[in-house]
Amino acid sequence: MTSAGKLLPQVTQNELQAMAYSDPLTGLGNRYRLRDKVRLLAAERAQDPAPFTICIANLDGFKPINDLFGVAAGDEILCQVAHRLKACIPDGATVTRHDGDEFAFVLPLVFERVGAERIGQMIKDVLSAPYDLGDRNVRLSASFGFAIYPFAGEEFEDLLKSAETALYRSKRRGRGQITVYSREIALEMKHATQLEQALRTAVIADAVDAHFQPIVRLGDGAVLGFEALARWIDADLGFVSPSVFVPLAEERGFIDALSETLLRKAAEAALSWPRELFLSFNLSSVQLMDPGTTDTILSILDRVGLDPHRLELEITETAMMTSAETAHRIITDLRAEGVKISLDDFGTGQSSLGRLREFTFDKVKIDRAFVSQITTDRTSEHIVKAIIAMCDGLDLQVVAEGIEDYADAQKLKALGCGMGQGYYYGKPADTVATGRYLREQERRLLVAHL
Repeated sequence: MTSAGKLLPQVTQNELQAMAYSDPLTGLGNRYRLRDKVRLLAAERAQDPAPFTICIANLDGFKPINDLFGVAAGDEILCQVAHRLKACIPDGATVTRHDGDEFAFVLPLVFERVGAERIGQMIKDVLSAPYDLGDRNVRLSASFGFAIYPFAGEEFEDLLKSAETALYRSKRRGRGQITVYSREIALEMKHATQLEQALRTAVIADAVDAHFQPIVRLGDGAVLGFEALARWIDADLGFVSPSVFVPLAEERGFIDALSETLLRKAAEAALSWPRELFLSFNLSSVQLMDPGTTDTILSILDRVGLDPHRLELEITETAMMTSAETAHRIITDLRAEGVKISLDDFGTGQSSLGRLREFTFDKVKIDRAFVSQITTDRTSEHIVKAIIAMCDGLDLQVVAEGIEDYADAQKLKALGCGMGQGYYYGKPADTVATGRYLREQERRLLVAHL
């Protein structure tokens, strides 16, 4: 009796300790198990610091599946992931559930980058096979961040932070990416964070400007409208390309604030133009996923006093398909208020023809990749010709982007393209220079009619 009484607390203590180190859903170890494994391995190799590797894997697109099929289905997938991982990891390795849809690995026999990438590819292939949910199958991909001891950190916290940095870089590059931490990656991520802070400050200070590039009628060169383009010149960083800071704002979650600021500035500038000219403005994929986008845009136009009929919103096929149902509703609601919608970068998506059937557009913009070779490459010429003919049959206006010289303009005009845009007609310019451009255009037209 006494013996049993002494034994019981010991059993309970062991069970509590096991629970503290285990993930209740998958049965894998948890963060504490990962920490202790890494510290133990580091202590064993302290005298002769032979490398070992840790990894964090994140399931791409898990949240939408969880939202669509429910938490129970999401839990089932996580359990299947755990089962696959236990079955495929090398001998001596440890797998834990790190957090939510993230899993972590300790790989004692992986010593360098090539070995880490090889393991990552193997695990990625294992996780990419369909998951059985009874009445349906779903597919997932995974992104990976590796950190090698002691180069990426000698303490557990430093090593983990390095793996998380590598994973973050993988997520930035897209789905199913594998990154092994390096000093160069750390510097790149540090620079991105500094850039983010500077951009956030610039947005708050209203320091990101809208510049305007003319869109003209190819028949006579008359200006029909302008596309608003973001421009940012930082006091310390100098000119920062929009191809850098716009994706960064999307990725870090403040593209809505940046876009709202730019739309307000662009709309205010458009008030000084002749009323028949339109303003073209780009919408991001994030905005096409937000049901509040329509109200936000119309509210800005109302406050500024710009007629919605003068606004054209440019959207890409990729942006639309991130959340097709929400995008469709936003497009429909905006068109009902008089806003026109252009399909941008036409020809570069996966199924642009399908988008023309499923969504209602007013205009198509032919991607500069085709326009730039129209006088030298017969394939590009035929593609452009086919797009123009198709849009004519669908009663869609067409704009050719990236017109650089007279020959391009003449060829497009001969093919029946109605509108064009590019450096041949004008580079993006600020509000004051755009005003001068319009006055000069007006003077030329007057002279031409005398």
